[in-house]
Amino acid sequence: MTTLKKTSGITSQLVSSILAIKPLANFAKYQARKMIIKHAEKIGLPWTKEVEKLKERSWEEDFVKVNDPHVYYPNYYLKSSFHAYEKSNLCWEAALEVEFAAIAVHSRIWKEAGIKGDAKLRQGYHDIIKAQMHEPPRNIIDIGCGVGTSTFALHMTYPQAEITGLDLSPYFLAVAHHRAQQCKGSINWVHAAAESTGLANNTFDLVSMFLICHELPQSATRYIYAEARRLLRPGGYLTIMDMNPQAEAYRKMPPYILTLLKSTEPYIDEYFTLDITKALTEAGFNTTIIPSSPRHRTIIAKVCD
Repeated sequence: MTTLKKTSGITSQLVSSILAIKPLANFAKYQARKMIIKHAEKIGLPWTKEVEKLKERSWEEDFVKVNDPHVYYPNYYLKSSFHAYEKSNLCWEAALEVEFAAIAVHSRIWKEAGIKGDAKLRQGYHDIIKAQMHEPPRNIIDIGCGVGTSTFALHMTYPQAEITGLDLSPYFLAVAHHRAQQCKGSINWVHAAAESTGLANNTFDLVSMFLICHELPQSATRYIYAEARRLLRPGGYLTIMDMNPQAEAYRKMPPYILTLLKSTEPYIDEYFTLDITKALTEAGFNTTIIPSSPRHRTIIAKVCD
């Protein structure tokens, strides 16, 4: 299996060594963030202006409604600086910027799509799901729902379904809660760890994970697959959309860009070296992998009969 670690070889190991030095890691994170914002503004996405507008709003009421003060945060989640934020996903800055970051990053996937690349990526994911599932799901959970972008896409695709959005960041969920009121989406927001959701067995027909697995250590990934299996009804589906380790874009990534990527994605090596088919098989799924962009893959994992 071709992986980022294998194809990058010494370069990848050197990058990891560099990022182990905190001042250099901080500089790389700063540069990565600066580059994304600059690109966003260049393609016509008013990142700075819109984020400042969001910061002016009081988010306390939304936060209180979704926050569970008794939630347990795994060490990997607390100790990792995801996406160049010092407090990782547990801060307002990350929650208010994540949607702009996704649009900026995904604008580079297809040259012709540009700023609409993010929407195209999401639509492609749902087109694959609909083609693979024989019947529309009645109950859906979006694990790692963030600020609800992926959850609202599920709601639009399956408007008759009961949908739950689950995330470990109450800041992200507060933004999702506010956005749901704006679009009048009937969605249940749950503040919990994906490894231990606290939800009942055999509750869902579809468990969706959109761009989540690359942010997990392998041990957490396996626990979450097992939890997804527990949540699904017989014949249910776990669907995953994430980076494709076999994609040429990653195999030929320049060292400088690789450094920036790894500085903001602390578990990227673990994700790229995970045998995901084996992990899903061990969790009780039959797996199909379908390319969904030049950089991404969609995984359809059906509960074994």
